[in-house]
Amino acid sequence: MGRNGPQVGTPAHMRALNQRLVLDRLRAHGEATRPRIAADTGLSKPTVGQALLDLEQHGLVRTTGRSLAGPGRAAVVYQAAPDAGHVVGVDIGRRVLRIAVADLEGSIVARLDEPNRCRSASALVRTVSESVERAVASAGLNPHEVVSTVVGTPGVPDPATGTVHRAPNLPGWERRGLLHELVSALAVAGSDVVVENDANLCAVGEHALGAALGVDVLVCLTVGTGIGMGLLVDGKLFRGAHGAAGEIADLPFGVVPSGEGAGTRRPGPVETAAAGQAVLAAARSRGLTKARSAKDVFRLARAGDPRALAVVEEEAEKLAYVVAAVAAVLDPRLIVLGGGIGGNTDLLAGPMRRALTATTPVVPDIVAGQLGEDAVLAGAIATALGTARELVFDRRGLRRAAGDA
Repeated sequence: MGRNGPQVGTPAHMRALNQRLVLDRLRAHGEATRPRIAADTGLSKPTVGQALLDLEQHGLVRTTGRSLAGPGRAAVVYQAAPDAGHVVGVDIGRRVLRIAVADLEGSIVARLDEPNRCRSASALVRTVSESVERAVASAGLNPHEVVSTVVGTPGVPDPATGTVHRAPNLPGWERRGLLHELVSALAVAGSDVVVENDANLCAVGEHALGAALGVDVLVCLTVGTGIGMGLLVDGKLFRGAHGAAGEIADLPFGVVPSGEGAGTRRPGPVETAAAGQAVLAAARSRGLTKARSAKDVFRLARAGDPRALAVVEEEAEKLAYVVAAVAAVLDPRLIVLGGGIGGNTDLLAGPMRRALTATTPVVPDIVAGQLGEDAVLAGAIATALGTARELVFDRRGLRRAAGDA
């Protein structure tokens, strides 16, 4: 329980464990009476009663009324207090910043979306910090009430050097020490701060609330301005040894010119071949000169334009190449497509399946993400909640109080 908590095996330690068991029961399964909690946890009613008293005194549990079910006196109903702490999720996109504040039940209490017009890393750090402050204030909260903050960003965060690697679409974002500046700006009021790859958070979000509920092994492939991938194995985020698992932008695609490996090509080979600019370039090479973005190309394809449909078919084959490479190693149950381009699953999934059938013995299901532009934000909130629920138990003094008992 940490260096300042009660020692293992002592009565204080057992009391803290009982508190945690009761609190976890209420968080996982909702409000309940003392007898119901005792039945579900295997603890005695007096033990549950003492744990509830401790938790209520520290603001982690509260009563919601009385249950009239069954004979005898009505039993008091308890719930985990959702306002015992709050979390912040941040999605740093090339064009838009998305910020949400949520209580410990995951209910959003404030939301802020604004354009990202920053032309430098310092300006972006300042804008993110100020935007978070505004979102927290609009929720009627003081900054110290935020327990955990999770930020989603393109690239690979490297806490050791304070650098975000592989984030060329955010000007100056790969500057050494930038990550430390961002964390410091967001932790000023005491919040725990984690910066995570946006594709990873997209996978977490779809697993928690979207298309991948209950799926144990999945891949979230995000395709837009750039291309990225989040991996979940046994329902848990897989980052790899250096945090770079899923950085498929650097996956070789076709013939890589001599001397131009992944360390020198920016963006990487697959990103060059399959992200937004590649789709637009392919469309223009076929005479679709009026298309100004990949979005226009997919709109024309939906309208039946044969040239746009050919571009979409080609894009699907490129994405199938990426999926085949990953599927050969990971054998995922599900591929979730997200991002501005990946969100066109109605046009991409069919040709992707055909291409995969010709190249791999097992074709995973390919589905559209259900959370759309909010997938990264949902993953940030879900990740922050996992941390915050632990921290509020520590910070409310329960372990120290148990140690003094």
